[in-house]
Order: sequence, then C-alpha cells, then structure tokens
Amino acid sequence: MVSPTGGGDRAREGIGREDGSSAAEARFAQQVRPAVLSVLVLTLVAGGVFPLLLFAIGVPFFPSQSAGSLIRLHGTIVGSSLIGQDFTRPEWFQPRPSAAGRGYDGTASGGTNLAPDNPTLREGGADFVGIRALAAAYRRRNGLASDTAIPIDAVTRSGSGLDPDITPANASLQVARVARLRSLAQSDVRRLVQEHVVQPQFGFLGEPRVSVLELNLALLRLQPRASPAPHAAP
Repeated sequence: MVSPTGGGDRAREGIGREDGSSAAEARFAQQVRPAVLSVLVLTLVAGGVFPLLLFAIGVPFFPSQSAGSLIRLHGTIVGSSLIGQDFTRPEWFQPRPSAAGRGYDGTASGGTNLAPDNPTLREGGADFVGIRALAAAYRRRNGLASDTAIPIDAVTRSGSGLDPDITPANASLQVARVARLRSLAQSDVRRLVQEHVVQPQFGFLGEPRVSVLELNLALLRLQPRASPAPHAAP
C-alpha cells in the first residue's frame, strides 16, 4: 500500500534540491564576479592608465630616455646608449662578445644559457666560440702575452647579449692597438678612455663602465678624417 504522504515527500525533496542548486549557483556567482571584475580593472589600470601616466611624465621630463636614449652624429642617429653594437674593425674599441643572434641582434636578445662549469662554455662547440678561444683571440688582437690576465667581460657574453658597456680594464688593454692603427699617441687615447668612465650610480650601484659607442664617437671627433662614422658593424 502506498503511503498517502509519499508524493508530498518526493515533492519536498525536489524543491529542496532546486533550492540547493540555486544557492550553489548564487555562491558561484558571488565568487566569480569579483574575479572577473578584478581582471578587468587590473587590465585597465596596468595596461592603459599606468602606461599613459608614464608616457605623460616621461616625455616632458625625460625626453631623451623616453625616445630610446638615441645617440646622434651630425643629426644622424647612430645608435642608442642602451644597446651595444658589434664593432669589428681593429681601429675601433670593441665590445664584449654577444650571444644575441649573430651578435648584438636586438630582435634576438639573450645569453648563452650555459652553466659556468659547462665544458662547451670553456672549450666551445659547433658554431659556438668558447672562452679559451676568445681569450687567445683577444690577446692576439691586442698584442698581449699569452699569460696576460684579461678582464672577464672581454671573453664572456652578457645575459642580454646587448650590453653597450665594457669595463675600464677592458678598454685600457685595447688602447695600444687603437692608438697604433690610428697613429695617435697612447696618452691621448688613454685620456679619452678615462674621460668616458662612468662611475657606479649613487657611488655604489653597479660597477665602473665605459660606453663603447660613445668612446668610438670620441675617437672620431679626435681624428675626424681617419675613419668613417661608426654604425651597426663598422
């Protein structure tokens, strides 16, 4: 015999399930709404308001930096103080090695991704010149003895592959070569190096450094008829 209250119990159970489902949907909506709104607000602030604010402040107060820190020679852009160039001709000061593309490629910034104890980093491999070969070439190019200690930046790539600077020690070891090939007194070339040494920011951030491009432009001003103007790879 069917209980007269059976149908009512089932109806109440159905209503209870519907109420529970509605409550779960309401709780879900309460959780999703703040997350969606947060994404929209952060996208608007970080992707729109903040860049526009930096642009509004940077252009009038930092015009050179906001334009890319470009360096000009006689009105022509020859580079940026933030991105290195691959000077290869021996009468120029030369930068550190680069792993960015074929060397100082702004579209392929990056390092070697080799650990310090990786044999390939020291000995080299297919299409990769190791530290030993770089050190030998550096000593040979600058007329140094085979046991001369050389700065680490002369034989290692930077993390970005676009480092525009070298150490003062690296620049000093190149003075004799540059002076000889340009028929200049070493004292004059060494003076240029000293004049272009940039000290650490605030006296303690970073290391002393020399911009290769700006140093080579100073060479050009010192001896304007000796060489063509520097460009991406003179």
